Amino acid sequence: MPEHTAASRLRLSGLCFLLQILNILLFAVFVRYSPESSPGQCPWQLNCSRRIQDSGFQQPRFQDVHIQVLLSFGLLVAFLSRYGPGSAAISILIIAFAIQWALLIQGIFYFFLNGKIYVGAQSMVSADFCTAAVLISTGAVLGRVNPVQMLLLALLEVILCTLNEYILLSLMGVSDSGRSLTVHTFGAYFGLMVSRVLYQSHKDKRKREEQQDMGHQTDFFAVVGTIYLWIFWPSFTSTTTVHDSAENWAVLNTYFSLVASTVATFILSPVLYEESTPRMVQIQDATLAAMAVMGMAGEMLVIPFGALIAGFLVGLISPLGFRFFT
Repeated sequence: MPEHTAASRLRLSGLCFLLQILNILLFAVFVRYSPESSPGQCPWQLNCSRRIQDSGFQQPRFQDVHIQVLLSFGLLVAFLSRYGPGSAAISILIIAFAIQWALLIQGIFYFFLNGKIYVGAQSMVSADFCTAAVLISTGAVLGRVNPVQMLLLALLEVILCTLNEYILLSLMGVSDSGRSLTVHTFGAYFGLMVSRVLYQSHKDKRKREEQQDMGHQTDFFAVVGTIYLWIFWPSFTSTTTVHDSAENWAVLNTYFSLVASTVATFILSPVLYEESTPRMVQIQDATLAAMAVMGMAGEMLVIPFGALIAGFLVGLISPLGFRFFT
């Protein structure tokens, strides 16, 4: 057992070293700062249809998205008490690698000109979105794969996520400012697919109760992650709105959906469980559902009651899924 543990540590260390050296070399050869950071028109050779000019891009918005990915998603993957501290640490490793890799892969599709990849604030936000999809998938395979396998999955998922995003947004012209399809849906189904491939019934049945044990540590991660969701997700949803006038709609609709979903969870949870108030993990799930549903529709709904209805419905569905499918 000690030899096996030592070998696992060395494999993780070696893989991290190789991947980081690869990123450094690729950045040295291909990556440059974007010329669009300075005033002027965007060169016609670059695909600028889905980007905001860096000169007009607000630093607080980029900061909100980055905090959202690092803290909110990073803490939410610690929902299993057995894997809490370890999963939080591994999520930071995944974020650190996936952002670099996403800048390279997405740069080939969107920011490639004259043999160079040009990066700026908006390309960093796009990389954050892709990293969020990887973290969502991590929640489905947590406890079934080791850190080395998680890094390799991140390597593959970033490529597939970028390809999926390019097909939906650039080729098909789908409107997805809050990334409901390209981040939440893709990340969830990719994680479920990997989890199904790795599924072993005789082991999973034995570990299910142990892994779902709820403790104070799990509640702590859920509380902190949910608070950050409340604070920063509206910026996450509105960052890439197609029209500037729709940004306020996206922010407000996200809040309306959020509050309705939370109330709905308190309505249904006491019916499904013996506790009089929901567990914090259930409120966390309702928060995620309410905000994810506004990812695509946030900039389209022009009447507040639509967001309230959508949030209320997903707030009812989320506890049912948590009760009967986990």
